[in-house]
Amino acid sequence: MSRRPGTAPKRPLIIGAMVRTLGAYPSGWRHPDAHAEPGRDAEVLRRIGTLADEAGLDYLFFGDWLATGPDLEFRDPYLLARIDPLSAVTFLAGLTERVGLIATVNTTYADAYTLARAAASVDVLSSGRAGINVVTGAEPRAAGNHGRDAHADNETRYDRAEEFVRTVRALWDSWDEEAWIADKAGGRLIDPAGLHRADAEGAHIRVTGPLNTARPPQGHLPIVHAGTSPRSRALASGLADLALVAPSDLATAQRVRAQLRADAAAAGRHPDDLRVIAPILPVVAATRAEAQQIVDTLLALVPVDEGQGAALPDAFPDTRSLAAVGPVLGVDVAASTPLDEPVPAEVAAQFTDAGAHLVRLVTERTGRRVGGDHPVTWRHLVVTHAVPAAFVVGDAADVADHIERWFTADAVDGFNVLSAFQPGQFEAFTALVVPELRRRGLLAAPADTPTTLRDRLALAPVAPTRRAARSIA
Repeated sequence: MSRRPGTAPKRPLIIGAMVRTLGAYPSGWRHPDAHAEPGRDAEVLRRIGTLADEAGLDYLFFGDWLATGPDLEFRDPYLLARIDPLSAVTFLAGLTERVGLIATVNTTYADAYTLARAAASVDVLSSGRAGINVVTGAEPRAAGNHGRDAHADNETRYDRAEEFVRTVRALWDSWDEEAWIADKAGGRLIDPAGLHRADAEGAHIRVTGPLNTARPPQGHLPIVHAGTSPRSRALASGLADLALVAPSDLATAQRVRAQLRADAAAAGRHPDDLRVIAPILPVVAATRAEAQQIVDTLLALVPVDEGQGAALPDAFPDTRSLAAVGPVLGVDVAASTPLDEPVPAEVAAQFTDAGAHLVRLVTERTGRRVGGDHPVTWRHLVVTHAVPAAFVVGDAADVADHIERWFTADAVDGFNVLSAFQPGQFEAFTALVVPELRRRGLLAAPADTPTTLRDRLALAPVAPTRRAARSIA
């Protein structure tokens, strides 16, 4: 599987990191080495930024969620309280030197001019390292937080999102590259012919322009989009530079990437102008056994219904119990069964195919075996069923094998690395997996990587498009 050291792939492998300071696994914040206080996020962000720069990662990605509530404590704790994405990338722009910085914006609620100006400003301040992830929102509570009675319907949201992307690009084109003359002797600061109105007018967005920020060093910041609906795929293939996908297996990933590239070509684009990125949740350590022990600890720290009649919080998920996993296993399990009791081999032999699959996942991820000295317990089955997570568990070679296999099979152009807890698992990835990928010729040395995010992603340069009036309808 390994490449010969020093050989280069035909296209660049993209490795970014999706930053969730409380960890990407629901119990990650409970790990003994984990960051667990959002009020001190600056500390862990500094550490992540330093590690990403030193490792030569392509970007740090900051998602968003425009509401909060007690239910998130169990489902997605990292969403409870988090730094605004644009604030995060602005903070890191002054603390990092090379890594790209991608912030999420919800186009359903954002103002196009304000976003275009803020994003261009970050691009200037970071010397061309900024990117924007556009989302349309899926949280009904966000409507009330923005003075609306209801969340917009799907078609309206995507119509606005497409207009939004075209509008911010038009605004970024306000200044020609040579418009700023700064001729001190002649007394000319700008060439007025190089300053342009956007004159964008659509069903949802109207903006005149020009933008009162210098032209971004990248021209157009890279646009990212994720989603599985037909409208989402159309936005990604027609307008985005990076499409984020989450296929369940290699074959599905190959089909999804091929379809997105075909859709991009049908939209009049070159397929290579669209990069397809998948998530990866590696749990990595110096040895496979150590990595499995980390997963074992994370599973044990997930709160579950112990079946002893204790009162549970109102928002507690009803999937985290023996009663919920029993039908999946295909056997009757008494609710009072101690969760830390080993699963008997004779009972496991009666499991359904789905139940047997859960057992295999536990064995692969923790090293536990039914009937072994380190047995699978009922708790492991409950948690593995109730909290799905596509862990890639092992040492540096194990994780690098997964990345290389998917990349060389044309299933993806790169990965968004998720860390189960911060900063420990991000430190492990950069210290162990990144050097292994570099040894295989899949990643360049940090000093050899391009300086702008567009160049890192091997995206074509952008030349301003001019028209007397620009319609985005």
